[in-house]
Amino acid sequence: MTKTAWIFSYKLRKNVSAEQFMERTQRLHDEIISKAKGFISWEHYLQDDIWTDFVLWETEEDARNATTIGQGHAVTQEFYDCIRMQTCRALISTFVKKY
Repeated sequence: MTKTAWIFSYKLRKNVSAEQFMERTQRLHDEIISKAKGFISWEHYLQDDIWTDFVLWETEEDARNATTIGQGHAVTQEFYDCIRMQTCRALISTFVKKY
């Protein structure tokens, strides 16, 4: 079993406050993501106006399967409505070694 991370970076839309975004993220976490098989944790980081998220999964299979779990849910759309999608970069990376 090898841990895998979703690593996303993005900017918020101009009319979205950090507080509003974190409230929507919390709902997405609570209602969808945290209930997915293999979910470990979700962390936000911020540098200037660039957000970076690290979402950890127990296995690469869990991480890949979870990429579609939120489709069709209003809470997912509310989360993505906060993000300037043209700024979004995404990786699914498998753990190699911790120093």
